[in-house]
Amino acid sequence: MKADKTTLDRRSFLKAALLAGGGLMLQFYWPGGNAVAAEKDHTAPATLNSYIKIHPDGRVTLFNPNPEFGQNVKTSLPMILAEELDISWDSVQVEQADFFPERFERQFTGGSQSIRRAWPILRTAGATARQMLIIAAAQRWAVPADEISTSTGSLYHKKSNRKLSYGEVASAAALIPVPKNVPLKAVADFKIIGSSKRNVEIDNIVTGKPLFTSDFKKEGMLIAMIVHPASFGREITGIDDKAVRQMPGIKDVFIMEPVLKGYKKNGFDVFSYQQVAVIVGNSTWEVMQAKKKLILQLSSPTGNAQNGKPDFLESTARHYADMEQASTQPAQVKRRDGDPESAFKNAARIIERTYTAPFLVHNTMEPVSCFADVGADYAELYVPIQTPEFITRTLSARLGLPKEKIKINLARMGGGFGLRAYGHHVVEAAVISQKIQAPVKLMYTREDEATYGIYRPSYSATYRAALDENNQLIGFHIKAGGIPESPLHENRFPAGAIDNYLAETWSIPSAITVGAFRAPGSNFIACAEQSFLDELAFEMKKDALDFRLELLMRAKEKPVGQRNDYDADRYAGLIQLLKDKAANLARPAGTGRGTAAYFCHNTYAAALVDIGVKNNEPYVTQALAVMDCGIVVNKDAAINMAEGALIDGIGNALYGEQLFKDGVPLRSNFNTYRMIRMHEAPAKIEVYFVENQDNPTGMGEPLFPPTFGAVANALFDHTGKRYYRQPFVKQSGEKS
Repeated sequence: MKADKTTLDRRSFLKAALLAGGGLMLQFYWPGGNAVAAEKDHTAPATLNSYIKIHPDGRVTLFNPNPEFGQNVKTSLPMILAEELDISWDSVQVEQADFFPERFERQFTGGSQSIRRAWPILRTAGATARQMLIIAAAQRWAVPADEISTSTGSLYHKKSNRKLSYGEVASAAALIPVPKNVPLKAVADFKIIGSSKRNVEIDNIVTGKPLFTSDFKKEGMLIAMIVHPASFGREITGIDDKAVRQMPGIKDVFIMEPVLKGYKKNGFDVFSYQQVAVIVGNSTWEVMQAKKKLILQLSSPTGNAQNGKPDFLESTARHYADMEQASTQPAQVKRRDGDPESAFKNAARIIERTYTAPFLVHNTMEPVSCFADVGADYAELYVPIQTPEFITRTLSARLGLPKEKIKINLARMGGGFGLRAYGHHVVEAAVISQKIQAPVKLMYTREDEATYGIYRPSYSATYRAALDENNQLIGFHIKAGGIPESPLHENRFPAGAIDNYLAETWSIPSAITVGAFRAPGSNFIACAEQSFLDELAFEMKKDALDFRLELLMRAKEKPVGQRNDYDADRYAGLIQLLKDKAANLARPAGTGRGTAAYFCHNTYAAALVDIGVKNNEPYVTQALAVMDCGIVVNKDAAINMAEGALIDGIGNALYGEQLFKDGVPLRSNFNTYRMIRMHEAPAKIEVYFVENQDNPTGMGEPLFPPTFGAVANALFDHTGKRYYRQPFVKQSGEKS
């Protein structure tokens, strides 16, 4: 079968070197910021930053550059290398690459981009190393290279019945010029990609070996915790620390500025407060007790016209009132197709619905923490973070140290969901260590994390549909916004499928900080869109999935506009597969069924849930997922991520909510902020993938958004009532 050709044919992407003691090391370029300069200036070679090491004894070490927080990139990325290298997975050792800020300008995990971005790079690197080994064997045997085949780490010349291991020619291969335009394997020949491989960290995880920052210890290390204002919109003006300083084990108490005035923020810099109080002591328990005694002196609300923040303390009731008012005011037009105003003016019937959602807390299983040891001319940190390259810049500016003096050791993250893209705690830990001149581990309590901010924003979206006298859809209007940002994606479905289409956006400023939350923006707008499409289909007396397929057929055959960001054919194929799988899935008695589909992060995802009622609360009895994410690299890992997205989506749709009164977050731990429990997870989950040979896309985030919509539609199917405000359990009148 014809093999693919690599698109990375510049010599600067790959470089061979001889390992100390013999063997081959192939350095290759990992995509990122340094690439931009190299691509523009072809005289400047890209920095080579990743490695394949083939040892003389046949061992193969593959380096995983991306931080790991449960999505299994530490296994899946090396699988791509191993496939093209044509080695046995059993012979592979995987190591977490250290963070090198001058090399890895995008040593980043997030946005469901790890596999997608790595696919061509890793395939090229693996195939190139394999070709160099073939050339080395051909030279040793004095035969043409095209007569040599490979399998599971060995080279074969079948005509002479000879065999060599990779290790036997690795040193010779290291001296061979790196070849260009190396052919890649045909998809049909994959042996590792598409299979299921055990997580390379599983033994460490299940045996409780230290992996996380929470586990980290160092001689002389002190424990630090912060105390921030209880209210968003207020700042610390002073502290009363007399009682704290007299408590056992307490070393210091002070006010700290995470960043200095005039600092220009880098990407993913979010600091909820200009100042925080710090308590440093010998042990976690002693510092936790001291926190209870520290008295903060706070300012009045700090908002003003200059910083764009409100000059009042915010409350949930006002948030919803302000969003309701904003949805009726003129907004910014992001897309207009046809003449939507005339379509609505001439409509025989208009259907209008508004959907809202609250702020959400990430609630990672491991609260944020960081170890820091900062001296006069160095800084060493052990930290779980998705964005080490960004936080290095921030640290350099705050500590007054050049980036090359800052070493970041990447810890495994105890959950991410977007929160660990932010490094406020990393800066805090480093500044504390610098001030007290000792190594320190900064620990957030669950309450610290839940009340600090960087939440999923609160959102609202109003949908309108214009129907003619024949009950046909002639106009579509969405006006979406939020606090403090909008979730609108104006070029996504059903844009492109309707002649008269209008998309508008608005936002309301807030002192409450927000950040990325699994599938940012999409996690709300998908629910609103898919709920409205279901209701619209119901009013038009059409099957909900057939209605979507009709729209997608229109988008395929006669698309409206040029900016549609989805492939109508792939989208329709996903929904058709969902229909087929749903038809074969028996619905438990006494349940309602809901479906939803959405495109984001380059992936098409659909969810089905069956909902019943137990003890006066809705619960999902079973769930099904269908995804088109291109080639699936590690099947078990992909299924695990799909199952996790379904459960996470169900839990947030039913229960997730942060409330505020006078700027104070009211839910600070699991006794008040409800998460889905183990016994509330679906007893049965089925996951299916559209089979194709398209390059891999995202997996961690795309299924999360449509799950919300599937839950809402199942609730209607079961109760006959539409659900417009999340969380749905609270709206239904049940306890939350």
